[in-house]
Order: sequence, then C-alpha cells, then structure tokens
Amino acid sequence: MRSACEVVCEKKKATKLVVRGDDLATRFAAMTQHTITTLSGAIGAGLSCACPRCGEGRLFAGFLTLRPKCERCGLDNGFADSGDGPAVFIMFLAGAIVVGAALITEILFHPPYWVHAALWLPLIVVVTLGPLRPMKGLMIALQYHHKAAESRFGGEP
Repeated sequence: MRSACEVVCEKKKATKLVVRGDDLATRFAAMTQHTITTLSGAIGAGLSCACPRCGEGRLFAGFLTLRPKCERCGLDNGFADSGDGPAVFIMFLAGAIVVGAALITEILFHPPYWVHAALWLPLIVVVTLGPLRPMKGLMIALQYHHKAAESRFGGEP
C-alpha cells in the first residue's frame, strides 16, 4: 500500500510531464487552462503581483524587478512598461494623506518639530513603499488585459 505522500508526488510528476511534454497541443492547453479574461480577474492578479495571464506565477523577481517570463504559463513580460505611473499615483495619494494629517495635527495639538519628524517620516515610508509593488503589478495587468502597446506613427500598421 502506498502512502499519501507517494500519491501526491506521483500527481506532481504527472502534471510536470504533461506541461513539459513534447506534444505542442498539450502544452498549449496547459498554458491556456487558467487564462484570466475578466477585468476583475486582471485587477486581482495585478494587486496580488501575479502573472496577468494565468494569475498563478509570480510577477516580480525582486522588489520592483520583473521576471523575464512567468514560471507557470511562460508569458513573456517584455511588453510590460509601467513607467512612472504607479509612483505618480502613490505620490499624490501619500502627499494628500501625510500633508493632511500633519496639518490637522499641527492645528489641533501644536507639537514640536521633532514630533512631526517622528510621526510623519515613518508614515511617508509606509505609505509610499507599501503600495508601490501592488500598484506596479496592477498597471502591468491592466496593460496586458487591454492589450496596450506603444503608439506607432507614420505608415506602419
């Protein structure tokens, strides 16, 4: 009698054999099995920093460095260029939160400058760096979902 661990290992090996098989149709079916087609699915994949096509593979290799391709479905991430979009959105949001909170605190309590520094510098770090990675993932997922590309000028189609 086989243990449960052996059965799970056999299932994993069988899955890997199907995905890495020589049959092109089998590989294509395995890649497109979990394709995200809805806008809400793309938003969810982007905010969770997952692959915009399958929603399972990891999008980032480092903090903001993209993987060259998805380890699950093989999507080439060469199309992805979020530019400064995520940083700009976050700067506006963080600026409104921190400046508003600092002004309210100053008006109500009149604390010394060191208290302002102790309160707002950590908040700035959290409010800017915290959402940066999910926002970049969201921008890339929306680019993929809407098939965004660079505009071409001239006679090129």
